[in-house]
Amino acid sequence: MEGQDCESTFTLEDAIDSIGFGQFQMLILLYAGISWMAEAMEMMLLSFVGPAVQSLWNLTPKEQSFISSVVFGGMMIGAYSWGILSDLKGRRVGFFVTAVVTFIAGFLSALSPDYYSLLFCRAIVGVGLGGGHVVSSWFLEFVPSPHRGQWMVVFSLFWTVGSVLEASLAWVVMPKLGWRWLLGFSSLPLIILLAFYPLVPESPWYFTAKGETSKALEILQKMAMVNKKELPAGRLISQTSVLKKDKVVEAAGVEMVQLLPLGPPIVTADVESRFSIVEQITSSLLVLVSPPLVSSTLLLWFVFFTNAFTYYGLVLLTSQLSSGYTDCAAEIGPKSLLRKDYNNLYRDVFITSLAGIIICWQV
Repeated sequence: MEGQDCESTFTLEDAIDSIGFGQFQMLILLYAGISWMAEAMEMMLLSFVGPAVQSLWNLTPKEQSFISSVVFGGMMIGAYSWGILSDLKGRRVGFFVTAVVTFIAGFLSALSPDYYSLLFCRAIVGVGLGGGHVVSSWFLEFVPSPHRGQWMVVFSLFWTVGSVLEASLAWVVMPKLGWRWLLGFSSLPLIILLAFYPLVPESPWYFTAKGETSKALEILQKMAMVNKKELPAGRLISQTSVLKKDKVVEAAGVEMVQLLPLGPPIVTADVESRFSIVEQITSSLLVLVSPPLVSSTLLLWFVFFTNAFTYYGLVLLTSQLSSGYTDCAAEIGPKSLLRKDYNNLYRDVFITSLAGIIICWQV
């Protein structure tokens, strides 16, 4: 008994910091980055598909705007749903399902026979794209805490690469093959994710949240072996087990404060058996707006809203400014489209996307 009291222990944070950022994390970064790049391509093609189908199907400007709007509406649904799924079933399951949904809906978009079927497919694409945060969170859970900000910037670079790639692809494909081929080609990067999915490890943070420290330790041992590092001596324990209710304690040299009451995580089998999925989703949302977290939640929501509003506003505005509408278009008729050379659109979006790489590089 005395020997057990003196047994050394280490937390998951200690282990990941000891392993450091090495070859294992670079492979994780590449996989997650391709996912992020594929999401950027699906978003950027909105700048090209709208003007093309407007001319083909003689759409009004309002009807064209719905092609983009339904994608963001779907993202609003998926953004919360996939996070809950990832907490309940694992990060791997979360981004696998999002990749499958996005790929199938994206490919079917290219086969849409009419306007309304295209709207439906793009809305489902939006639901899948709403899970983009799952793969970014999954990547960061393998990165040592002192370097997460730095590598998040590097990870974000894949988005700008995807944007530039989509603009380049549209420049080549659209004039010769049309918008259907662009939609089809843009969904192909997701096949890479699905092909290598069996090799993807689950996040050790998910296993420790479930109380399955033995499975988390297996992942950590693989990480240490690939990076040629050693794990801390002792026994792996759950991060929450070092916290005492309503107290400040010292763990791994870091002062930690308990913000929420200790209790079984929402992902445990015990909770899954006692509560329905709807109740678990509701409880998760209530945690975010609970008194200890409500100020941080509202601040993050506001920051992300303003960032997304500005970014997507500029991207979609580029296509509107390049689409060739003039003041006299209203006199000719709402369904008439006066177009300039589409090369202007591809060039403008390409330049706008390229600026993102320069900004990320400076950061």
